Amino acid sequence: MSKEAENNGASRHEVEELLAGTGRDIDEIGGVDLEIHEERTREDLLNNRPGPRLRQKILGLPDSPGVYMYLDKTGKVIYVGKAKRLKRRVSSYFNRRHDSTRTNLLVRGIADMRFIVVHSEEDALHLENAMIKEYQPHYNVLLKDDKSYPWIVITRELYPRIFMTRERGIEGRYYGPYSNVSSAKTVLDLIRDTYPLRSCRHALDERGIARNKYSLCLDYHIKKCGGACRGLVSPEQYGAYIARARQILNGETVELETNLKDEMERLSAEWRFEEAQEVKERYELLQRYNAKSVIGERAMPDVDVFAYVENEDRAFVNFMHLHRGAVTQSLNMEFRRGQSSETTREEILSRAIAEVSNRFDRRFHTVLVPFQPDVEFDGVEFVTPQRGDKRRVLEVSLKNATQYMNDIEKQREALNPDRATDLLMQRMQSDFRLPSEPRHIECFDNSNIQGTNPVASCVVFRNGRPSKRDYRHFCIKTVVGADDFASMKEVLHRRYTRMMAEGEPLPQLVVVDGGKGQLSAAVEAFDEMGIRGEVSLVGIAKRLEEIYYPGDTLPLYLDKKSPSLRVIQALRDEAHRFGITHHRDRRSKGQVVSELDGIKGIGPATAATLMKTFKSLKRLKEAGFEQIAEAVGRSRATTLWNHFHPGDPVETPK
Repeated sequence: MSKEAENNGASRHEVEELLAGTGRDIDEIGGVDLEIHEERTREDLLNNRPGPRLRQKILGLPDSPGVYMYLDKTGKVIYVGKAKRLKRRVSSYFNRRHDSTRTNLLVRGIADMRFIVVHSEEDALHLENAMIKEYQPHYNVLLKDDKSYPWIVITRELYPRIFMTRERGIEGRYYGPYSNVSSAKTVLDLIRDTYPLRSCRHALDERGIARNKYSLCLDYHIKKCGGACRGLVSPEQYGAYIARARQILNGETVELETNLKDEMERLSAEWRFEEAQEVKERYELLQRYNAKSVIGERAMPDVDVFAYVENEDRAFVNFMHLHRGAVTQSLNMEFRRGQSSETTREEILSRAIAEVSNRFDRRFHTVLVPFQPDVEFDGVEFVTPQRGDKRRVLEVSLKNATQYMNDIEKQREALNPDRATDLLMQRMQSDFRLPSEPRHIECFDNSNIQGTNPVASCVVFRNGRPSKRDYRHFCIKTVVGADDFASMKEVLHRRYTRMMAEGEPLPQLVVVDGGKGQLSAAVEAFDEMGIRGEVSLVGIAKRLEEIYYPGDTLPLYLDKKSPSLRVIQALRDEAHRFGITHHRDRRSKGQVVSELDGIKGIGPATAATLMKTFKSLKRLKEAGFEQIAEAVGRSRATTLWNHFHPGDPVETPK
């Protein structure tokens, strides 16, 4: 067994226990000592057909629940799966091409198969979970088990100690695990502030106490400890403190709060005010703790909660156990997808439930989930609340799962700042079926109004982000009128002919804003330049955000939340904005120049001086005669004034 498998909490003994009664042995089903002969032809591999021997095994599979294992030609386990009906599930992998490239690679790598029949689908789930941990298959979703979760332990001693630990080798009763250190410390601080329990590590016994073997520490003098090491507190009284601490750890804080209030009132009625004040302080501490830990109604029955979130390559599950509205157990789990793309969220949720059940030896009754798992658990009611207290509890669990995911992502980005970019590039390469990662992308858009002032824009993204210094404008030179197709062809010609002449590297992906027409024009340009195949080309239509490929009759539709689509949309929107801005500038400039050019005696140089001085035609018209004369002289000022103010002319100076 690998060290990684050992660190993930799997053991050969666990798998063997689950196999007990099936008549199978772990070495037999693992196949690690078997010599496997490849019997599949090239056509079999291309069409995902099994070889003759493997086909006979599949035909002989029962329609019963069980676990199946795929092995490669070296005998290594590459995938473990469960099935409600083994024959149907295993057969679904073969004799067809899958949409997922990873699944096709998995099927092509299968040289042999093993299976185990169990009594129920739930048994299959537990066995699958254990075997995945044992063999760490390349194509399976793997639990990244964090053994650093803290526990709180109450030791079995004459005077028990209560402390936090990450190991479970000490004899005692364990509570947890807690989602993080801070939550465990909060509970510990409450217990220690409420009850005078010892914090020393002495192995106290009656003989040592009677001989005064131990010395009183600072905790005794500041009233944090009752002096158990000197026998100043009886084992019975100390045991009462421990019993109250157990109530807190079990989430039974409502009863404890009520008992403390009753005790406080009784002591006050007996005029024992100093003792009543001490109890009051404990009562107030417990109240403050409840305000933070109780997230549901106290009348709510015990429930277990599972929440699920995911990102590109991992899934995260949060588990919480609530006792009377208070969280008494919490655990975050991270599942690495590995090379598997067909594993559904329902399967991962089922695996998380099985993991918690096995780890804590727990039987569930009522479980709140965001969606139904794919396995039915005997005696378990799965509830997906839509409103009310249970919905609010589920949302709290979801926030914890989301926070855990964000924390993990921040840690990964801190270790590798370029990781997010690398994942995005890999995703885009996969989504758009590109031969290489699109580190350099260019997008083109045309702008004109009824054929006037036609321009085109080119925006550049590098590593998924705008590279504004590389943006370019193009004024259409050879096309007359509003012909977007011809304009697109001209611009692409000019752009890449120049880049090749100057020896600049071409982009990995070019995006044109438009449908099949613009894309066809781009293809013609690429063919004439001889770069088709060297540079990938796609078109994006605005209406349904569909992606068109050269030669494909049907467009590609990506998920609206896909990061790949978001990058292409950002490219398209930026190209549109950049092109429209340039077009408006040219149109406004044309309107101004044309009006000034219509005035006899006002040439281009004078018009440029006027625009530089007054910034706009409106300001020029509103300016006084002397202001204009100061800019261009009295003679030209008189010409302009009489043009703009025909009802109030001035005489031309001699």
